[in-house]
Amino acid sequence: MSALEIRDLTVERGGRAVVRDVSVEIAAGQVTALLGPNGAGKSTLVLAVGGVLRPRTGAVLLDGADLRGRRPERIRQAGVAIVPEGRRLLPDLTVEDNLRVASYALTQEQAQAGRDRVLELFPQLGKRLTALARTLSGGEQQMVVLAQALICQPRYLLIDELSLGLAPVVVSRLIPVIRTVAESGAGVLLIEQFATVALGLAHRAHIMEGGRLRFSGLASELRDQPELLSSAYQLRGSEAEPLRGGETTPAEPDAVDPVTGRTP
Repeated sequence: MSALEIRDLTVERGGRAVVRDVSVEIAAGQVTALLGPNGAGKSTLVLAVGGVLRPRTGAVLLDGADLRGRRPERIRQAGVAIVPEGRRLLPDLTVEDNLRVASYALTQEQAQAGRDRVLELFPQLGKRLTALARTLSGGEQQMVVLAQALICQPRYLLIDELSLGLAPVVVSRLIPVIRTVAESGAGVLLIEQFATVALGLAHRAHIMEGGRLRFSGLASELRDQPELLSSAYQLRGSEAEPLRGGETTPAEPDAVDPVTGRTP
């Protein structure tokens, strides 16, 4: 089975190592969950794989080729798409135009095929194509950013905080889409604040804390033994919340815009 391999990746931000010697394999056709408290380094890892941040050491291997150091658009063309945290859209453009911008590097045939595919996955967007992105609900905006990543039909998709700020009923509509994407053969790395959501989708799971991996194994191990999450989380119902009090991990620096590479 093919995979996107992250090997011994170390990433610095502001002169400090935020990700330290992390190795993760994202298998094709499967969902891999990445869990951990705020400031663990998860978002930085995604941005480094996507080319927005340059790792200090390590490798990101796809078909034996190291993607480290390539520009974001080249990584995307190679088949790796990221959905950064924060639902970054072009707010004064329509849904149709946002999708068109995301397909600028594709041929006309590829763009049309990708557009057809994402409207099949998100039929609600088909009714909102002429709406300005800023007028959409949070759930609809998340659908658009997912559609932007999926329109190029990537081999690997990295999603940072799928459900952040969304109502459970909206999340329940997105989960089958992620499952369908994986079943179609794409590998998915899912960072998710709700541990039960991520573990319900994933085959394998990892826990990051303090920039390092603290657990790597089958998602079923964490489903069956939730106490394994206790070093990073305290579980309250279906939500996994970061521990408060005691030692804290330094927070990651501000998010970086995936296009400009600058902090907001």
